[in-house]
Amino acid sequence: MKIDSITLHHISMPLTAPFETSFGRETDRQCVIIQIHSEGLIGYGECVATRDPGYNYETTGTAVHILKDFVAPLILGKDVKDALDFQEKISGIRGHHLAKAGVEMAIWDLLGKRAGKSLRELLGGAREKVEVGVSIGIQESAQNLVRSATDFIKQGYARVKIKIKPGRDVEDTVAVRREFPNLRLQVDANSAYSMEDVSNLKPLDKLNLLLIEQPLFEDDIWDHHKFQAQFETPVCLDESILTPRHARYAIEMKACKIINIKAGRLGGLSQAVMVHDLCQQQHMPVWCGGMLETGIGRASNLALASLPNFILPGDVSASDRYYARDITHERFVLNSDSTIDVPRGAGLGVTIDEEALKSFSLAQISLNEIP
Repeated sequence: MKIDSITLHHISMPLTAPFETSFGRETDRQCVIIQIHSEGLIGYGECVATRDPGYNYETTGTAVHILKDFVAPLILGKDVKDALDFQEKISGIRGHHLAKAGVEMAIWDLLGKRAGKSLRELLGGAREKVEVGVSIGIQESAQNLVRSATDFIKQGYARVKIKIKPGRDVEDTVAVRREFPNLRLQVDANSAYSMEDVSNLKPLDKLNLLLIEQPLFEDDIWDHHKFQAQFETPVCLDESILTPRHARYAIEMKACKIINIKAGRLGGLSQAVMVHDLCQQQHMPVWCGGMLETGIGRASNLALASLPNFILPGDVSASDRYYARDITHERFVLNSDSTIDVPRGAGLGVTIDEEALKSFSLAQISLNEIP
């Protein structure tokens, strides 16, 4: 299919409540929405880079630069057969996975619309609904954290993840576990610790956690091996897994027992499926992480999480967890069994609320083939 034009929408959406992790606090979420026109169809993708380089080095600013000046010239006016063909065309660009993944998502949307198939069908998904949990940012106190967890459990979430950082870890986790002894509970450090902190974190091992996510720096796969060897609780890697190769390294090093799959971090859904398949072959359970996505990225995550080896609940919460108003007409709702339905429509299965997209817009760039 020929890529006729690309439009980049840099947007900022207010969150329903501030969200704090070990690397910062957000009250609004910026991202880049990618709109691709191809032979009468429009595909949408979401680049999940944010304003600040906290999660990784990419930001909305770097993403717009890479997309406009490097990715777009390689595909505008060209025939792109599928996601792997797209990856081949941009293979000379090092890194910038979040930017690349946003474009690949739009290509999958186009492929689905052209074939009249949902993204779930294209990826080989096995479920029509997926089990989900909720992620809770760092609160002002352990008591506030317990109140927040209580609210979400009452809404129907059966699994809770809490963010931790030095000084706000064991006490917070103990408080939640004491209130909810049977809750499926996990913690996420977002690379906030080093091996010197192991003794401080050891009490977490007695709290029957599902997992401890990314305790160490993103490039410390070997140290994660040493960390895991000292804990019964499974270590889950997120930021460390940038490619299918990194997943293989982690498995071979016994650096973790679970992997969090994010299509954005890996550079696209095609790469995410490769990691899923590798982990399935190696009997390594996976789950789908979240990046506070809009309805576009949320639809993509639900389709990805429908694959058979996504055994643990994902961070793909209902739309109202983060946004009072979204940029898709479709709102994702939590079912009574802590699941969300996977979209069934062609492509991503969502339609864009153009007025909302315009109201949240900070900047728009239109890119066309140079004659």
